[in-house]
Amino acid sequence: MFKRVLIANRGVIARRIARACRRLRIESVVCHSDLDAQTPAVEEADGAVRLPGYRVKDTYLNTEQILQAANDCGADAIHPGYGFLAESHSFSIAVKEAGLTFIGPSPEWIRRMSTKTEARDSMRKLGIPVHEGSGLIRDEQCVREFVEQAGLPIVLKPAAGGGGIGMFVVHYEKEIPTKLKQAQTLAQSGFADDSLYAEKYLSQPRHIEFQAVADGSNCAILGARECSIQRRHQKLIEETPVPGDLDEQSATIEPKLTEAIRTYDSVGTVECLYAEGKFGFLEMNTRLQVEHGVTEEAYDVDLVAIQMQISAGGSLDSLDLGSNVPVRHAVEARLYAEDSNRMLPSTGKLNVFRPVSFDGVRIEAGYRAGNHITPYYDPLLAKIIGTGTSREQAIARTSIALKAFEVEGVSTNSDLLQYVLGSEPFILGQVHTGLLEQLHSRFSH
Repeated sequence: MFKRVLIANRGVIARRIARACRRLRIESVVCHSDLDAQTPAVEEADGAVRLPGYRVKDTYLNTEQILQAANDCGADAIHPGYGFLAESHSFSIAVKEAGLTFIGPSPEWIRRMSTKTEARDSMRKLGIPVHEGSGLIRDEQCVREFVEQAGLPIVLKPAAGGGGIGMFVVHYEKEIPTKLKQAQTLAQSGFADDSLYAEKYLSQPRHIEFQAVADGSNCAILGARECSIQRRHQKLIEETPVPGDLDEQSATIEPKLTEAIRTYDSVGTVECLYAEGKFGFLEMNTRLQVEHGVTEEAYDVDLVAIQMQISAGGSLDSLDLGSNVPVRHAVEARLYAEDSNRMLPSTGKLNVFRPVSFDGVRIEAGYRAGNHITPYYDPLLAKIIGTGTSREQAIARTSIALKAFEVEGVSTNSDLLQYVLGSEPFILGQVHTGLLEQLHSRFSH
C-alpha cells in the first residue's frame, strides 16, 4: 500500500480522498491554489503543498507544478480526483515516468475512452448497443452529411470532452454554421481540442450509468444510477436503484458491459441513454464520478478506498465490494452557488455556511464559513445524499436536509432542488433528461 498520496484536486473530492486515506492509514497531502489555502480540504489533510496562482491552467492543470509538489512532499502516488487531470492520458503517463503511481486506470484505457468516437466504435464492436452517431466532424459538410443520414435534431459534442460540457443541439439546418462554430470554440477552450462528433438528438431519454470496478482481469458492476435530472446537460440529482422497472433491460446489458471492460483496471462508469425501450452507450468515464457517493451509500462500499487498493495491486477477490444488491435507496442533490431562477453562478463570501447533521443524510461540503466562492472554479458547494429503506424516505431526507442547510453570502439552487424533489413526476419516477427544463419553467413563474 502507498505511504503518502498527493491529492491533485480541490473542494469536495479532495476532502473525500483524504478521508479514504485515513481509513487506509495512508498519509494525505493536498495541493492547493492560493484561493483555496483556507478551505477545509487543506485543513484536514496530513499536509499541504501550494500551487502558486489561482487560474486553473496555472494550478490544478499544471502537470509540472503538480509533479514538483509530489516530489517535494515525498508522495509515492497521485490521486487526481475527478475533473481537471483525472482523464488526461498525458498526465497519467507523466506521473508514471516520474516514478509515481497514478491512482486510476492505465494510460491506454484513458486514451481509448477519452476520444468519444473511438470509444463508441470500440464498444459497438464488443456488442454494446450504441445510439446513432457520426465519426469525427471537421467541417460544415460533415454535419450536413450526418443530418441527411439521421435527420434533425442532432447534438454536436466535443470528441475529447465529457461531463455534458460543450454540447449544442441543432434543430434547424440554418443553425448548423453558428452551432458548429460555437461547439468548436468551446471544445477548444475546454479540452484543447476542437474535434467534434454528432449524435441523433433524443429529446426525452433517461440518463443511466453503471458503476464498474475492475482489477485488470475481473470486473464487477455495482448497480445503476439514475442521472436524468440535468441542467445544461450536467447532472443535478442522482439516485440508485433507478426508479421504474428496468430490471430486465439492465440484466441484459450488464453482463455485456462486464465482458466488454473486463481488462479495465480501476473504478469507472459506463454512461448510457435509455430511449425507446433500449440502452445505448454514451461514454465511459475512466475516473470517480461526482455521484459515486450514491452507490457507496446504497451498497455499503467505499469506492475511493477500493480505487486506491486496486492501484496498489489489489484484486477484486481481496477487496470489500460491499453488497451484491442495494441495501437501501440513496438520492443525491448537488447544491451549487447559483441562482435558482436563472441557473447562473453566484460569487461572494460565505458569511454563513452551516451543513446539517441528520440520521440518514450524508453531506460532503467543499467550503466553510468565511471562504469565498470565486468565478475561477466550479461552483459546487456540497453534495447532499439522503438514504432510506424506501425511495420516498430517501427523497424526503434529501429535501429536508437541503431546506435546513443554511447558506448566506451567495445565492444557491436549493429552492429549485427542493421543488424538483417534491414534484409529482419525480416522485412517480417519471424522469427524463428534459424534466428539469419543464419543471423550471413552472418554478420560475
